Amino acid sequence: MSDDPLQTPVQFLKGVGPARAELLEKLDVRTAEDVLFDLPRDYLDLTVVKPVAELEEGQVQTVRGRVVDLDGKKISGNRTLSAVLLDCDGDFVRGVWFNQHWVLKRFQPHDLVLFSAKVKRASGRWEMSHPMIQWLDEEDAEAGGGVLPIYRLTEGLNMQAMRRITRQTLESHAEFVPEELPEKFRQYTDLMPITAALHGVHFPQTIEQRDAARRRLVFQDLLEFQLGLALRRRLRTQQPISAKMPTTSKIDARIRRLFPFEFTAGQNSAVADIVQDLDSGHAMHRLLQADVGAGKTAVAIYATLVAIAAGYQAVLMAPTELLATQHWGTVEAILAHSRVNRLLLTGSLTAGERRQALADISSGAVQLIVGTQAVIQKDVNFANLGLVVIDEQHKFGVMQRAHFSSGDRVPHVLVMTATPIPRSLCLTQFGDLDLSVVSDMPPGRCKVTSSRVYTAAARKKAWEFIRRKLQSGRQAYIVCPRVQANESDAETEDASAEAVFRKLSDGELSGFRVGLVHGQMDRERKAAAMEAFRSGEIQAIVSTTVVEVGVDVPNATLMVIYQAERFGLSQLHQLRGRIARGRFDGYCFLFSETDNPEAVSRLQAMERTANGFEIAETDFELRGPGDVLGTRQHGDLPLRVADLTTDAAVLREARKVAFQLVDSGRFDDPDYAPLKIRVLERFREQMDLVGSG
Repeated sequence: MSDDPLQTPVQFLKGVGPARAELLEKLDVRTAEDVLFDLPRDYLDLTVVKPVAELEEGQVQTVRGRVVDLDGKKISGNRTLSAVLLDCDGDFVRGVWFNQHWVLKRFQPHDLVLFSAKVKRASGRWEMSHPMIQWLDEEDAEAGGGVLPIYRLTEGLNMQAMRRITRQTLESHAEFVPEELPEKFRQYTDLMPITAALHGVHFPQTIEQRDAARRRLVFQDLLEFQLGLALRRRLRTQQPISAKMPTTSKIDARIRRLFPFEFTAGQNSAVADIVQDLDSGHAMHRLLQADVGAGKTAVAIYATLVAIAAGYQAVLMAPTELLATQHWGTVEAILAHSRVNRLLLTGSLTAGERRQALADISSGAVQLIVGTQAVIQKDVNFANLGLVVIDEQHKFGVMQRAHFSSGDRVPHVLVMTATPIPRSLCLTQFGDLDLSVVSDMPPGRCKVTSSRVYTAAARKKAWEFIRRKLQSGRQAYIVCPRVQANESDAETEDASAEAVFRKLSDGELSGFRVGLVHGQMDRERKAAAMEAFRSGEIQAIVSTTVVEVGVDVPNATLMVIYQAERFGLSQLHQLRGRIARGRFDGYCFLFSETDNPEAVSRLQAMERTANGFEIAETDFELRGPGDVLGTRQHGDLPLRVADLTTDAAVLREARKVAFQLVDSGRFDDPDYAPLKIRVLERFREQMDLVGSG
């Protein structure tokens, strides 16, 4: 057992024992320290509950009562009214909801709940319209007033036990949590001491005390993370000097002549940032963020040509073979009349082709390499690598990005994504990178109209419209959430790609040429299907999300997304970006019968805006950071207590303070030694901070 009291296994804490320790293990709570930093997920503020006799009309107030009646009915204008009646110690308050019939399913008779909303008198009793709801358990009922913490639980572990374990651990172990923030720093940033913060966040006397306590813990969590990023950026500037790649007016003109269009203001701004980085003598580490269709690939190709003009090799790496092949097609079109030697390196090369490719790369005969992760295998040796462009960075791990910076060779790195990233994630996931944003669209870019289709009549009209467009020569994507049916389809429409393909071929699209493509098909069949669609041989193609990125068919102006509620907002936006890439406007139909309020909000956002940056912020608010960029699959953000969806303001403040500390050199003062040790313990390996002091 460790000598550190904070590492005491939970089994040996008062009130736990072996059986409860196994339950806490399911919550990733294994030590005394884990208990202390397993913060409440919510609170019950019973200090604001009002007796019915003291309610004031027109004011937002909170009442507590038991459910005694549930009522749902249709009213005028084809609307619905749902009502829940509460018995509040003998007085009654009614909560009402319009056009939200599903809300009644959330209640059971005798449930103990809090309703919060403005109150008014209606038919002789108090009424609240669309109140906020909080469910209570019997222990909460007995607690009287106060602010009660609500913790995450697992089967077999109730709230009363969790509160008791936490309170006892606070009393026995909170004093051992080190104070890593110097006193002067705490005064400057208005933060309470760590021990007081732990007591205040778990068992506050008031909501104000809870807020101050939580701010202390969240600020330190985000500060440590941002200090790691600041150290990482400082470390980069101390690494071996990277190649200087100047861009003269002659080079600029020669590159721009290759493009059959003028760059937009956003593209020119990003190019200016990149040109400055490449000529700085320090390794570029820049994130290029662009909306779907804003032309980030053109900017990336410009950057590779600057590197090649300076005598260096450049790599353009994509996460999938489909996207790498798409980039290769773009490169081939733009460089058709240039003397740049280039090759496509993917896993589908034959052994002989790969041997020749590797020989050409190591000899320097090839200047531009486009590929997948095949370009970072151990047997790939570059003669003179100067620039790496990584597309859709969030689909690669941090260590894959660091691969190019290992050893003495430190090339410039440009990371790019067509998935607009919420600002809070930019400051964390990519917080060590400089940022360029291309938000404007090329002139003449066609618009896409999105429509939520949730009734049989609307679906019939949609198919009639689609058939007319196909007859006029346009093409359509039909996107499905999966390849084959599964158990979740038992009570809903089978929206698997294979089932939809059969249904449409014999039904709504009978008489049209319909194809099928999905991830379980072998590479050759998949490529053949997409080529048939690209050439116009196929008029409509049924697919899974393999078309999300990397497919460019200018004549495709129609998209149907089955069970659209199953997709995240950013993914829907990516899919929608596949259409209207030519001379014609696009139409995206979101098929969904859901009445889930969060899902409906997502689909309404798609109807409301085509701006990817607005979409990203909405998606972030609805789903949180883990799902927006798929980081659930690639390692969650390493934050201890902070929540990026609610702590954005604290994040910005912590980032400013962290970078000021590191850039000024004050972080190297002895007063900050405990905090620096803590940062290196948390992030040395993950952020590759070896050598940072």
